[in-house]
Amino acid sequence: MSTQKKRAFQIEAFKHRVVVDPKYAEKTWKVLEHAIHEIYNHNASGLSFEELYRNAYNMVLHKFGEKLYTGLVTTMTSHLKEISQSIESAQGEIFLDELNRKWADHNKALQMIRDILMYMDRTFVPSNHKTSVHELGLNLWRDVVIHSIKTQARLLDTLLELVLRERNGEVINRGLMRNIIKMLMDLGLPVYQLDFEKHFLDVSSNFYGCESQKFIETCDCGDYLKKAERRLNEELERVSHYLDPRSESKITNVVEKEMIESHMHTLVHMENSGLVSMLVDDKYEDLQRMYNLFRRVPAGLTIVKEVMTSFIRDTGKQLIMDPERLRDPVDFVQRLLDLKDKYDKVITMSFNNDKTFQNALNSSFEYFINLNARSPEFISLFVDDKLRRGLKGVGEEDVEIVLDKVMMLFRYLQEKDVFEKYYKQHLAKRLLSGKTISDDAERSLIVKLKTECGYQFTSKLEGMFTDMKTSHDTMQGFYTGQGTELGDGPTLSVQVLTTGSWPTQPSPPCNLPSEILGVCDRFRTYYLGTHNGRRLSWQTNMGTADLKATFGKGQKHELNVSTYQMCVLMLFNNVEQLTCKEIEQATAIPMSDLRRCLQSLACVKGKNVLRKEPMSKDIAEDDTFFFNDKFTSKFFKVKIGTVVAQRESEPENLETRQRVEEDRKPQIEAAIVRIMKSRRTRDHNNIVAEVTKQLQSRFLPNPVVIKKRIESLIEREFLERDKVDRKLYRYLA
Repeated sequence: MSTQKKRAFQIEAFKHRVVVDPKYAEKTWKVLEHAIHEIYNHNASGLSFEELYRNAYNMVLHKFGEKLYTGLVTTMTSHLKEISQSIESAQGEIFLDELNRKWADHNKALQMIRDILMYMDRTFVPSNHKTSVHELGLNLWRDVVIHSIKTQARLLDTLLELVLRERNGEVINRGLMRNIIKMLMDLGLPVYQLDFEKHFLDVSSNFYGCESQKFIETCDCGDYLKKAERRLNEELERVSHYLDPRSESKITNVVEKEMIESHMHTLVHMENSGLVSMLVDDKYEDLQRMYNLFRRVPAGLTIVKEVMTSFIRDTGKQLIMDPERLRDPVDFVQRLLDLKDKYDKVITMSFNNDKTFQNALNSSFEYFINLNARSPEFISLFVDDKLRRGLKGVGEEDVEIVLDKVMMLFRYLQEKDVFEKYYKQHLAKRLLSGKTISDDAERSLIVKLKTECGYQFTSKLEGMFTDMKTSHDTMQGFYTGQGTELGDGPTLSVQVLTTGSWPTQPSPPCNLPSEILGVCDRFRTYYLGTHNGRRLSWQTNMGTADLKATFGKGQKHELNVSTYQMCVLMLFNNVEQLTCKEIEQATAIPMSDLRRCLQSLACVKGKNVLRKEPMSKDIAEDDTFFFNDKFTSKFFKVKIGTVVAQRESEPENLETRQRVEEDRKPQIEAAIVRIMKSRRTRDHNNIVAEVTKQLQSRFLPNPVVIKKRIESLIEREFLERDKVDRKLYRYLA
């Protein structure tokens, strides 16, 4: 079988030369030029766009692209000059309408011309670095129409006049404005910025500068802020309707600078309507408006914060230093809480919970609360009042709210250990008298204190509750084992308190009535028999008693009294009258306590179970006391409280302070030793700084006291001073 040979094919160029008519380019251009004229004259319906496209295509193909492009520029320029003259001749308000209409016509014509010259646009224009047909049409419109001598200034004046009219309350054609502004943006951002925006911002600055000056002279602060807010919103609305979105920040900056930043000091300090007046009158809406406007300008909120802080500090200082307010500690603390609630509400409702304002508020309260050395005592007294009776019948959630508010004030205290000292005393009285409204509330507050300050702060407080529970169990055991032997004698209820956990002060025991003494001795024998190595000492100054008393006409009452009052009253079972001095000798009650005791028994109306001669509130040693058999009361049970001051007297306060200072010494020394153990060597200033940092959660140590404790540790050879640098210390292992 034979194989066929493969044949090779070759394609050769067409050798016949195509001859182009020398007048081809001119003839073809005339056709295209006529078509452009017809398009601009709105006669495009009779044109064959396919034929026109083919003509333009052939011109480019036959290397006549430059002639086509140049002819296009010339023809469009000619038509745009006619359009420019038409626009310039438009009178009054028709000017913008004519400009808008001609611009729309030009865009339609440009679209059709671009379709015809599409091949040129895609091949000739990029290869010869020419401007595209569409961009060429925009540039020619800009140069011939918009930047004509007569149109450019007139267009700017017309636009600015319309903006001014709108600012003055007139209704303008926003649709027309939007179209004209969009035209400027379509011509390029520089055109919009240089031909309109720059002048618009300058005119706006002058407008708002003048208007703000007029407002500041005629309006109060609240009204001024409303007008400024309205103007700002108007400008934002204007941008959304017909300006470039990029103009928003620029025009709002103008309004903010002229209406807010230029006058913010005047507004804040405006008499009878500025920031202080708003705070006093709880004008939350005005305060919120001020916050929202001032936050827009540099340092605006700083000024508001500084003025608010200064006012709160002055207000708090007046409250703290007012002698009338200090007479009632409970009312004093309640006013502090009311003040805090007031400004918390301002920050929440008006200042958007701004942390800087919250910190400023906290700083202000910490400043003025610690101006009064008795603030820790008064806060403890407030807690005592609430947990005794103030929160009676209040729901659990409301109790927690009050306790949280107390903790808030507690955090502001620099001397938390002073609060602890008073709180322990008041808690002890509540527990021992059984006057606390709720053990749960008491324990809840201790948990909060523990969370805030640590276990060491509350360990003794928790020990007090443990003692109360243990004492209850002990009494049950005592009566179970001794009940039959006690017979019909007095009923005894003992709280056994652990020394160190309770704030008991050494007090001389008074002479108990023989009826009580017997059952007390039995309890002592029982307790010491079940607890080896312990010692009991009676704290008669802290006890209470219930007495059954019979007055004239056989009237019987049950008297709830203190142990001291019981000792005094039982003396009158055997005698008719006694002087104060004789009562002191018989009972061995300290005279200061005895005077308060006798005042409550003889000088309080409705509870005067004793008579006093001469009748006066002051107790002298030779005053005589009688049993008041004419005493009457509509209650069977009569509680006779001891006349005591709700707050400590100055000497008592001084004594408490001295005890606190003594308690601080070992804490300061322990902190110094801890620091020196880890650092080995440290200079004086660094020791003071680190000790302060360690102890500031409990109290703010005095640098002078720290120095004395360092000297004490040197004397006891815990530390030594460097021989060269006398302010450098070393730890001695």
